[in-house]
Amino acid sequence: MRRLPGLPAAATAILVSGFLVLFVSGGARFAIGLTLKPMAEELHWGRSTIGLAVAVFLAVSAACMFVAGRLADRYNPRTVLGAGLALSAAGIGFMGEVQAPWQALVLYGGLFAVGNGIASLTPIGVIVNRRFPNRTGLANAVAISGTGVGQLVMIAGFAAVLVDIGWRAVYGWLGIVHLLLIPVILLTVGSGRAAPPRARDARGTFAGALRTRHFWTLALIYAICGFQDFFVSTHVVAFAQDRGVEDLLAGNLLAFMGLTGLFGVLLAGAWSDRSGPVWATLACFVLRVALFWAILLHQQTPSIAVFALLFGVTFWMTAPLTLIFVRQAFGSAHLGALSGLLVMIHHMCGGLGALTGAVAFDTQGHYDTVFALMLLLSFLAAALTLMARAGWRGRSASVMEK
Repeated sequence: MRRLPGLPAAATAILVSGFLVLFVSGGARFAIGLTLKPMAEELHWGRSTIGLAVAVFLAVSAACMFVAGRLADRYNPRTVLGAGLALSAAGIGFMGEVQAPWQALVLYGGLFAVGNGIASLTPIGVIVNRRFPNRTGLANAVAISGTGVGQLVMIAGFAAVLVDIGWRAVYGWLGIVHLLLIPVILLTVGSGRAAPPRARDARGTFAGALRTRHFWTLALIYAICGFQDFFVSTHVVAFAQDRGVEDLLAGNLLAFMGLTGLFGVLLAGAWSDRSGPVWATLACFVLRVALFWAILLHQQTPSIAVFALLFGVTFWMTAPLTLIFVRQAFGSAHLGALSGLLVMIHHMCGGLGALTGAVAFDTQGHYDTVFALMLLLSFLAAALTLMARAGWRGRSASVMEK
């Protein structure tokens, strides 16, 4: 593999491999939003049926992200990632054959969820942190940007051919792409693993971190972020179609959210390396306050397009910040477990957000009530970030001094 300028070959391999894993898994994760409406119409399911499968997927994959953080510390990382990709290939590939709701729950909410959670940003983040200890934010953002690029490229591509090939073929091709990535990972990711550093004090232990108010403040912020993220990503295409946006344009809105998300995640990663993670987090939720307020007032095609694209900027902003928050406050001894737990909370609440949107639409015929709830939660998350700023700064300084 040709190395990137200024980076040794091994470091280049880590970034490229992490980018590719998240490119494929990210694109596959968002395919359910693209296929939501045609799938529900062909199978005569309510949107809440598919929303339940998404909720189960997010809960299971989130739990597996926590497990993946532990596995990354103990086992060969390329074996962990390869196994996750193989499980993902089977789960998403056979989604093209579903006929009954229970099959979607087993395949998407079970098998694909386990694989997607294992081959995820949590073990990749731990590996990146070891390779780039002084530029963790930006390096992790580069790897995570694979999710946004995958969302852009894969969803845009499938949106262009969805009418011709049908939603079932979309899932079949996603399974094939996962399989093709396995040999790439086996050839590029190193076989070794580094032992994590010892905890410096009680806060650096897993149990000690869980006893702090600081950790649970972080958990609440990530819970709100996930609740909003997966409500929007699951329902934005269907919402746009309901408001008269042409199908191809609606599908491309989800795809181009990946492009604007690429900008947001790289900005947040570089910003956190210079100024810490707080200001980027605050910017994320301030922008969301404005967006949810605006979409409640205006739901024409231009307004929906602006909402989707600008929300995309915020979609991955907090992802590269997780490692920074945890490392500054609690050290690196249990970085995989603690960051994995935050990601687990984020995604489990994301499942609740996806399901909440589906139930609201099935019962009310619109999403306005949920948009109003998201507006209130954005205010809350911004306030929590401001209130806890001094605590984060103090904890960061304390850990750095030890």
